Amino acid sequence: MADGDVAVVVVTYNAAGYVERCLESVRGHETVVVDNGSSDGTPALVRERFPEVTVIEQENRGMGGGNNAGMRVAGGRYWLLLNSDAWVEGEALEALARFADAKPRAAVVGPRLLNPDGTLQRSVRGEPTLWRLATEYLFLRKLAPRTDLFNAFYGGGFAHDAPRRVESLYGAALLVRRQAADEVGLFDESFFMFSEETDWLHRFRAAGWEVWFTPAAEVVHLGGASHGGTLYSENLRGILRFMAKHRGRREAERARLLLLWSLRLRSLLFRGERGRSYRDGARFLARLDVASLTA
Repeated sequence: MADGDVAVVVVTYNAAGYVERCLESVRGHETVVVDNGSSDGTPALVRERFPEVTVIEQENRGMGGGNNAGMRVAGGRYWLLLNSDAWVEGEALEALARFADAKPRAAVVGPRLLNPDGTLQRSVRGEPTLWRLATEYLFLRKLAPRTDLFNAFYGGGFAHDAPRRVESLYGAALLVRRQAADEVGLFDESFFMFSEETDWLHRFRAAGWEVWFTPAAEVVHLGGASHGGTLYSENLRGILRFMAKHRGRREAERARLLLLWSLRLRSLLFRGERGRSYRDGARFLARLDVASLTA
């Protein structure tokens, strides 16, 4: 891989507690940090510890808006979009670029994601459909969690041990071909957070590009740290926005009702913080106007 082939884009929001490990893991590569309005001194920390990094400060425009700002100024034939709570292991970045070079129609390549304890973090995903939402939110995947029929939403039938063309990937670490992004466009910023990568990868595939997973590269991801784990309603909004955009408003309304009654059921079954999250999610869905998602 030639110098300058891959530029790294990292979006931060109050990431002072973990961004250093992220940036240290890609040191030596052009890196752009886009800060979405941190109040914990993240931009100052990055400038002090990593003076070679380009820092962009802006109001919080979500993950898609942050990554877009970084990609617009980054060089390279490829961009590595890396969550601030993730870090690259060894030569993973180079392995991703080599894999993409061998797959000229690959718009996006995702690595094998690991939890900090070394266990697998499932990153191969399926796009949301009514059936897939039902298998997840009505616990049907518990019947056969390792099958595509009952757990395609989270790649339950795939061991993440071999290269594979996929529908979608979890967005903690994505290598993106600039040429493909120039053709298809960047993230749709109406997705503030969650499902923005699902929408983008759908658009790549609809334009004839490919999305790949490879286990030859590994990235460790804390999971939830970059957004604090507090945006459950935003997750639901992202799913329904995707459904409305790509399946139509009627299908999105069916999905809203399915999710609403599923969360009401869950709120009766679970106590504590989990139960409160489900109740909050149900209240959010009860008020949501699906038409507003595509207005």
